[in-house]
Amino acid sequence: MKRIISLAVNGVEHELAVEPRRTLLELLREDLSLTGTKKGCGIGDCGGCTVLLDGVPAFSCLTLAVQAEGCSVETVEGLAGNGRLSSLQRAFVEDGAIQCGFCTPGMLMTATELLRANPHPDEREIRLAISGNLCRCTGYQKIVEAIRHAAEADHE
Repeated sequence: MKRIISLAVNGVEHELAVEPRRTLLELLREDLSLTGTKKGCGIGDCGGCTVLLDGVPAFSCLTLAVQAEGCSVETVEGLAGNGRLSSLQRAFVEDGAIQCGFCTPGMLMTATELLRANPHPDEREIRLAISGNLCRCTGYQKIVEAIRHAAEADHE
């Protein structure tokens, strides 16, 4: 039996009928066509599905859609504004932090929350923040550098 839920995704209000067992990841990708959020492991180990749920990083593969009732959800699609990449997205591109790109949406969402909470993180704080996001391509150094550069660019 479906349940009607209301939530805001990237600032847009939605009212949807969802089955109680359906995940937030499925709702975003299949119902709202927001495919930037990736399904990786499906068990909360990789971080590819990370979104911000009321400003806090959450694994959308482990979050039931009904748990997002009344919440604000931010996805990677919501980071760019007016057709322009955010400073964090630009830093990822410019610093070569994107290789295959599969982990990138989750990394960007985690880093977005980090920079909102701590505008001047040091390398240790950055590495700790992204420790729940796995990347098989970059070795993390370029990701750390991109996050640091974005923080510097936002405060120059």
